Amino acid sequence: MDASLIIAGQLRRQFLIPPEGKPLLDKPGGNLLYAAAGARLWVESVSLLARVGEDFPNDWLRSFQQKGMDTRGVKIVPAPMDLRSFIVYTDARNFQRSNPVSHFARLGLPFPKSLLGYQPPQNEQDSRTQANPDSPKLSDIPADYRVAKAAHLAPLDLLTHSQLAAAFRHNGVSYVTIDPSPGYMNANYLDDLRSLLQGVTAFLPSEEEVRNLFWGRTHDLWEMAETLASFGCDIVVIKRGARGQLVYDRVGNRKWEIPGYPSNFVDPTGAGDAFCGGFLAGYAASLDPLQATLHGNISSSFAIEGSGPFYLLDSMPGLAQARLASLTALVRQV
Repeated sequence: MDASLIIAGQLRRQFLIPPEGKPLLDKPGGNLLYAAAGARLWVESVSLLARVGEDFPNDWLRSFQQKGMDTRGVKIVPAPMDLRSFIVYTDARNFQRSNPVSHFARLGLPFPKSLLGYQPPQNEQDSRTQANPDSPKLSDIPADYRVAKAAHLAPLDLLTHSQLAAAFRHNGVSYVTIDPSPGYMNANYLDDLRSLLQGVTAFLPSEEEVRNLFWGRTHDLWEMAETLASFGCDIVVIKRGARGQLVYDRVGNRKWEIPGYPSNFVDPTGAGDAFCGGFLAGYAASLDPLQATLHGNISSSFAIEGSGPFYLLDSMPGLAQARLASLTALVRQV
């Protein structure tokens, strides 16, 4: 496979009880797969960069390859790694990651043995000096990945984002985009972003994340976007869920508001990641921040219509382009 688009992130064993529809129990998940599928909607192949344990199912890796995803950058470490992720929706938009036993009992569902002993992730701030064990390392990157056209970093710890972004730029990867981790999107890390964003093509946080970052400083989303862009990145896109995106293009000094595409809402899991994958594919093809955001918006619109990272890859041929054309007419330049 041609490693022209790389996505780095997390692979997970997903236990998902969506707002509606059947639960997905011990199925492939993680921000990496949702972002990769968002890109694959527009391109023939994407390359994955991640770390898993020796207990990660090999047949899953083979199935990713069959879906146009290059897995040579998935490092298998010689030890087990607990990559389980539990998500249950309490209503259409709100979810919890803890107390799986009580949620399965409340819903009258049998508790899966493979979820025994599960511990939810701790909502702690990132370390500036320590990377998470499941974050990809510089030594994991295959040689031809280092000369790819574009790379997207799905949410990972701050140290890993800093190292990967610098390495990709140093090796000549033309375009690098970052979706931040909530672990460093708070006011204590604002100065760290000055170095992280230097030379980055696009920064793609959610509205909640930027509001946390600028807590006590400003309520103006455009001011936040301009401040982040002044740290040295070309484009800032603030993802606003069903309300779409705000786009600030520092180079052209342009701003746009893009509404969310009015699709059939089923499950929001991974929608922001799918957006980022679509953005990467759109930008690599057009070098246009507006076109990139429109592509991301449409990837996200498919992702929320079903559950699991691969749902959007089953969309009807031509439907993505049709949605893209109709959404373009709704863009508002500010």
